[in-house]
Amino acid sequence: MQYRSTRGRAPVLEFEDVLLTGLARDGGLYVPHEWPLIPQDEIEALVGEPYVEAAIRVMAPFVTPSLSRDELGDLVEAAYGAFDHAAVVPLSQLDGGDWLLELYHGPTLAFKDVALQLLGRLFDHVLAKRGEKITIVGATSGDTGSAAIEACRDKDTIEIFMLHPKGRVSEVQRRQMTTVLSSNVHNIAVEGSFDDCQAMVKEMFNDHAFRDALKLSAVNSINWARVMAQIVYYFTAAVALGGPQRKVAFAVPTGNFGDVYAGYAAARMGLPIAQLVVATNINDILDRALKAGEYARGEVAATISPSMDIQVSSNFERLLFDLYDHRGDRVCALMDEFSAHGRLHIGAAELDKARGLFDSERVSEAETLATIASVYAKTGKLIDPHTAVGIAAGHACRRYSSVPLVTLATAHPAKFPDAVEQAARVRPALPQKLSDLLEREERYEVLPNDLAAVKDHISRKLGVQVSAS
Repeated sequence: MQYRSTRGRAPVLEFEDVLLTGLARDGGLYVPHEWPLIPQDEIEALVGEPYVEAAIRVMAPFVTPSLSRDELGDLVEAAYGAFDHAAVVPLSQLDGGDWLLELYHGPTLAFKDVALQLLGRLFDHVLAKRGEKITIVGATSGDTGSAAIEACRDKDTIEIFMLHPKGRVSEVQRRQMTTVLSSNVHNIAVEGSFDDCQAMVKEMFNDHAFRDALKLSAVNSINWARVMAQIVYYFTAAVALGGPQRKVAFAVPTGNFGDVYAGYAAARMGLPIAQLVVATNINDILDRALKAGEYARGEVAATISPSMDIQVSSNFERLLFDLYDHRGDRVCALMDEFSAHGRLHIGAAELDKARGLFDSERVSEAETLATIASVYAKTGKLIDPHTAVGIAAGHACRRYSSVPLVTLATAHPAKFPDAVEQAARVRPALPQKLSDLLEREERYEVLPNDLAAVKDHISRKLGVQVSAS
């Protein structure tokens, strides 16, 4: 499998180099040169298989020839052995046609664990084989940071710096990052928004002198391996509900478009998906883009679903690349337009292509709270605000009443106890393994919303002298 950049000006790479590179050197994102098609009989054969075996089968085409099947199998087994549920990502039923895919049974109680527990092991395996070390720099709106830190802590091959927007993540989310005191873990609270943090990370990667001197790599969903690992649970959920003979629809709470893009990838690989619902909170750049064809940056508003408080969705570029028939020059022009003006226009033909599979809905704060309350009243099940956004959006634009609708439950409700208690009048408790989280010592640096200051801080921590740009 070879990978190319969405902007067409970076070297074609194989999996190991894509893993370590993260963002392409032309500023684009790596995507497979072609989508591997899984025949219907092979999809049927996934029925009843353990999650680990399904993951190996789905991901193997993406890592060949960089990793053997045995190497991939060992890494996958180790990654998902850390989960608290035997099914890894179990399905639970809300009512006759509505289901939740519980993605929060990993070490940090969020869906990011599904990808990052594997990603950390992939990094360590490849780097140890090469005798190399890297510096991971990432941005988080809440869950990526803790999942990445948990996956990379105490690894001799990795130094990890995680930027989060100061005061804009929940206390549980913050403490899951800042109470990890491993010497290779460095937390930075930036006095800005997640979009500011994400923009800094991209600028660091685009500064090639800085990037090369520090040997930067990425754990955000700009890294293809993140998306690859998330494709798997679309297959396992679909076959559990009758696929591939029966189509399944998915509602996905999303800010950066990575998780729902993984569903799109599954569809391109042959999984019969009836509909993908892009569920946003009031930070609705994706909803506006899919409804009106204008992808336009807005002001980031703080909400009770903070992991979705994003107004620049990095992975949307990957979809644009397919919509524009793999024309890197067209994607470059669009992204240049967005960089210059904060907006880009999607052509009518391309928008029609997207609407063949995607629908979208913006969910207000009041609707989010009402959905948490309603689900608890009807089922006795507590859900977090992000999952509530997914359920509300799925109900608002469901195309087919006869098709099972699976909402991705992206976080444990205890990660957002204040919002859940406000809605359901019940405060969710942290699992026993995190019961002392609020008493643990924290360690992090507060830095201004200034790229030069952040770059200087990282360079000094690593003892590497790099001139600011």
